[in-house]
Amino acid sequence: MIPSTIGFVFFTVVFFLPPSISTGSITVKQNLTAGQTVLSSDGVFELGFFSPGTSGKQYIGVWYQVSKNVVIWVANRESPVINLPGTLMLNASGTISIFDSKNNMVWCSTSSRPPRNEPKAYLLDSGNFIITDESADNIDGILWQGFDYPCDTQVPGMKIGRDLRNGRDVYQSSWKSVDDPAEGNITLKLDMLGIPQFFVRNGFKELFRSGPWNGLRFSGRPNLKPNPMYTFKYVSDENWIYYDYQPTIGSVLMRTVANLTGALERYIWNGRDSWNLYLTFQADNCDSYNWCGNNAKCNINNSPSCTCLKGYVPKSQKDWDIADWSSGCVLRTSLSCLNNGDGFVKHSDVKVPDTRNTWSNRSMTLQDCRMSCLMNCSCTAYASWDVRNGGSGCINWLGELRDVREYSGYGQEIFLKLPSSEVVRVSSSTDKQRRILIGSISSAGLFFTGLAIGLYVLYRKKRNRNKQETRERNSWSGYGSGDQKGDLDLPVYDFETVTRATNQFSLANKLGEGGFGPVYKGVLEGGQEVAVKRLSHDSKQGSEEFKNEVKFIAKLQHRNLVRLLGCCIQEEKILIYEYMRNKSLDGILFDAKRGAMLDWPKRFNIITGIVRGVLYLHQDSRLRVIHRDLKASNILLDDELNPKVSDFGMARCFRGDETAVNTTRVVGTYGYMPPEYAIDGIFSVKSDVFSFGVLLLEIVTGKRNRGFHHPDHHLNLLGHVWRTFKKGAYTELVDEALGDSCVPSQVLRSLHVGLLCVQRSPAERPTMSTVNLMLSSDTTLPAPMQPGFYTPRTTNDPDSSSSGVELLSGNEMTVTLLTAR
Repeated sequence: MIPSTIGFVFFTVVFFLPPSISTGSITVKQNLTAGQTVLSSDGVFELGFFSPGTSGKQYIGVWYQVSKNVVIWVANRESPVINLPGTLMLNASGTISIFDSKNNMVWCSTSSRPPRNEPKAYLLDSGNFIITDESADNIDGILWQGFDYPCDTQVPGMKIGRDLRNGRDVYQSSWKSVDDPAEGNITLKLDMLGIPQFFVRNGFKELFRSGPWNGLRFSGRPNLKPNPMYTFKYVSDENWIYYDYQPTIGSVLMRTVANLTGALERYIWNGRDSWNLYLTFQADNCDSYNWCGNNAKCNINNSPSCTCLKGYVPKSQKDWDIADWSSGCVLRTSLSCLNNGDGFVKHSDVKVPDTRNTWSNRSMTLQDCRMSCLMNCSCTAYASWDVRNGGSGCINWLGELRDVREYSGYGQEIFLKLPSSEVVRVSSSTDKQRRILIGSISSAGLFFTGLAIGLYVLYRKKRNRNKQETRERNSWSGYGSGDQKGDLDLPVYDFETVTRATNQFSLANKLGEGGFGPVYKGVLEGGQEVAVKRLSHDSKQGSEEFKNEVKFIAKLQHRNLVRLLGCCIQEEKILIYEYMRNKSLDGILFDAKRGAMLDWPKRFNIITGIVRGVLYLHQDSRLRVIHRDLKASNILLDDELNPKVSDFGMARCFRGDETAVNTTRVVGTYGYMPPEYAIDGIFSVKSDVFSFGVLLLEIVTGKRNRGFHHPDHHLNLLGHVWRTFKKGAYTELVDEALGDSCVPSQVLRSLHVGLLCVQRSPAERPTMSTVNLMLSSDTTLPAPMQPGFYTPRTTNDPDSSSSGVELLSGNEMTVTLLTAR
């Protein structure tokens, strides 16, 4: 199925199925009529007449041969054939023309020069439709090409930017409607005012700004970084300024679409029947152009997300108090415009302001850049043009600073010009904050040391439980009450509201129980169904896990992550989630009767959904998050059995420069922990990969890893799958409940990928982005090596594990181990 975000554009496209297909080219003596198509030599792209929706009009377009309802390019998008049928003709002059049934020409291409030889039109393997008087691969012989006139889709090899030779913009634009491929209001275009940067606009209204190219990436695209899925390049020379990308594996199909809704989205073909959403360029409100107004910055991790830049104050405090930031900020004290009257303060990790009103010099040093700004009364900030190798080049902003965003670890530095009094004020405030932070850290260290001792005593004697609960509640006193958001950036409900919603935590409403405590179904006063997770007194998790859950899930938004709706911090700690009618995956997958609900298409959809959710956590989220407790019971299923990753109580945020972390506090679930974590306390993104691999094998086989036993050996599920897979008998591994719904190639590839994920060495395991690529394409996979915890169990205890650490638990509860190191 086409992803819903773009499917509505193309679902109604009706094609004339071709009785014959030409072999990639059209000659002067050939005409192309409705019902005939041209196929690229590799069979990926097809060209012909099509009629979108109910328009009753014909257009010449290029589409994917395996996905005919996705049109990437339209020749006569502004001039349809109304009198059907249409005919395409290649002229000896080196142009192509489209005629209607009355022989009226409705559209004609141009030509860069008269042809030297008889021209020929080709549909290239890239999807580019060209006219040439030389061979198809001779760039100098091209008289005209479709890629010079993009529509709503950019495919690899298509330049989006500015053709400086001809003074022409080459840009994307949405369709006008689902029935009309004419140029719509949504455009992605390179703006050449000041330093070049891309804008997504709706008509004249700016929706999104990429920021300038800083040598590594666009300033406003921190997720544009080296990855195993595709490579990218930005070219700026005397002929062109453009952006282009290429998949790292040639057989992978990718496209970037400017949708009718104003979204710019990249998709990857799964190799079978649908397109998977890979990333969205506008991720959140802070990506909306100038969301916080002039001279302000946006940080989606803060609440509120908008604050003034250093030295600036709200222009209208009244508006800011009601979260209306459109008026922006102004300087607290006016600039003096004297050599010794102004100075600079630094902002780090930001998307630099709009560069349309700037002065720049590519050869100037940063110190010279500072002096040029200081000597220019109109200059309000400066920064390096290129951030590589310590920075080079100079940008001076002249006037208001617009569309500034703050990132965590991926932005660049900018220096704001302020009056000397403000420089002193900001520096003093920063020093004070630093002293407070150091004091807080010291106090926190003493506090947690004392708390650990106190908890141990409370555990042994249980005499001061009420006193401890009071202390923990007080630690949340700054987070607001009632329905006020406070610092949590989500509603905080009072205890009475929650008890009413769950009918006093009635047993009839109880959905289940996990490591955190019992979970109840509830109905809020507005009628919204919710799931209420209540921290029990005997829970292995506590205040830290509760805060962790709130911290992460409130800031993470993805269709494959469960949504946290609110919490309660009065009397008890309670989390309130969106209600999942089908509850958790393990409740269906491992049930002999209910397992039949999950046929293979549903299971594969669950697998790919989990991949997208975890990939978002590892790579595309505002935080870089390791879940650390991926398991079947933490995968919830919505009404349509779409998966949502839940339970972030054990999650850990990673810094951008960290690859692995050693911890003395091992958390997770036996059977899903990788060896390096369970034994040595070392975790990384590869820990989640291992857990996902276990989960993937469980989904295919319908059997739990923990507690698995086989009459012929004493291996766990991982060892059994690996040994059986090596023998080539993978059909023996497939859950019998799948029946005839299996797609053998998908099942085999899923088992293969699962075994790659559970390999003993973290270095041998793929990343989640590579897993996504492996599952969504037909790439060649390496042979899996021996999985972790492969050593057979002892024969006198078929349920025991080869790892001594696994003997500590016999259930699916989340566990926490404290080990001395």
